[in-house]
Amino acid sequence: MLCALGASVCYGTATVFQAVAARAAVGQDRAASRSGVDAALFVRALRQWRYLLGLALDGAGFVLQIVALRLIPIYAVGAALAASLAVTAVLATRVLGARLSRTEWTAVGVVCAGLAMLGLASGPEGRASAPPWLEWALLGTAVVVLLGGAAAGRLPGRSRALVLGLCAGLGFGLPEVAVRLLDRPSLTDPALYALLLGGAAAFLLLTSAFAHGSVTTATAGMVLAETIAPAAVGVVWLGDRTREGLAWLAVLGFAVSVAGALALARFGEIPATASPSRPAGDPPGDRERG
Repeated sequence: MLCALGASVCYGTATVFQAVAARAAVGQDRAASRSGVDAALFVRALRQWRYLLGLALDGAGFVLQIVALRLIPIYAVGAALAASLAVTAVLATRVLGARLSRTEWTAVGVVCAGLAMLGLASGPEGRASAPPWLEWALLGTAVVVLLGGAAAGRLPGRSRALVLGLCAGLGFGLPEVAVRLLDRPSLTDPALYALLLGGAAAFLLLTSAFAHGSVTTATAGMVLAETIAPAAVGVVWLGDRTREGLAWLAVLGFAVSVAGALALARFGEIPATASPSRPAGDPPGDRERG
C-alpha cells in the first residue's frame, strides 16, 4: 500500500508539471486544431522541460505501481492512484496559488479515510489463474481505446472531453491488469503489447482532452474508468479478495476514495490565473495525468 501511495504522489506531482507544459504547447501554435486528437500537440509538449519532468515522475510512479500490483489487489492500487487528484490539489495550492475550499479540504480528508479503510481490508494479491483469452482481450481493448478515442475527438463540447477521459482511463487501467499477467514477459505476450499500446494511447488522448476540452469533465471520466474497470477484472478473473469478514469495509473504502477523488476533479483543471513559482514570461497552464 505504501508503494501504491508513493505512485499516487508521483502521478499527482507529474500532473502539475505536465498541465503547465500542455497549455504552453497549445500557445505555441495558435493555428492548431481546437478539436480532435492532436498528435502534434503531444510532440510539442515533449519539448517542454516541465512535461519531461512529469514523464520522469510518471516513470517512477509506474515502477512503484508495479511493485504494489504484485503484492495487493488491483482495487486497492486503483483507489490509491485515483487519490493522486488529492496530491495535485494540495500541490496546486503551493505551486500554482490555487485555493481549496472547506469542502475540498474535506474531500482530501475523505480520500485519506477511504484509503485507510482499504489498507485495513485488503487481502493479498489474488492467485487465481487468468483465463487464456484475457491477454488477447486486453490487447483488443487497447486497440478499441485508440480507435474509440480518435473517433471521440470529433464529438462536440463536453461529450468529447468525457469520452476522451473515459478512453484514457481505460488505457491507463490496462497496465494495471497486464502487470498481473506478465510473470515472465516475452515478446510473444499479447499483454505486453496491451500495456504499451494502452499506456501510449492514454497519454495521447488525455493530453488532447486537456488541451481542447473541459479538463474537469475529462478527469472525472478518467478516474472512473481507471479505477472501476481494472478492479472488476481483478475481482472476477484474478481472484482478488479482502481479509476475512472485511469485504464491506473494502467496498466502503473504495467508494469513499473514488467519491473524494471525483470531488476534487476540478484540479484536473488548474485555473489559468494561477501562477506557478517560475521565471517571469513562462505561460501558466492546465493539467495532464490524474
